[in-house]
Amino acid sequence: MRFLGHVVRFIVSAIVLMIVGYIVPQFSVGGFWSALFLALVIAAFGWIIEGIFGKRVTPFGRGIVGFLASAVVIWLAQFIVGDVYVTWLGAILAALAIGIIDLFIPIGSPYKAGRAKERR
Repeated sequence: MRFLGHVVRFIVSAIVLMIVGYIVPQFSVGGFWSALFLALVIAAFGWIIEGIFGKRVTPFGRGIVGFLASAVVIWLAQFIVGDVYVTWLGAILAALAIGIIDLFIPIGSPYKAGRAKERR
């Protein structure tokens, strides 16, 4: 069931990225597969940053540093994922929109999920 949970989480993340791409100017995602790959890349970047710098620096830290780290991750991900166009302003607005959407549909931290699993 854990694998299915991860699949559902990435599909929801891809749908959120597509919605944000429709709403936010200077942020566009080509289609579902680009959005899904973008969700995977953003999760990987977030996991790496969280592992190196700790939870306070990631988007899941919920502070201004986490917000800016989220914007940087979104901006950097465009260089890995095809069919994605993001400017700095678009990355900041997308991070804000994703943060607002995350308030209503919390996706959670993959790093936190791994830590909880280690404690058992």
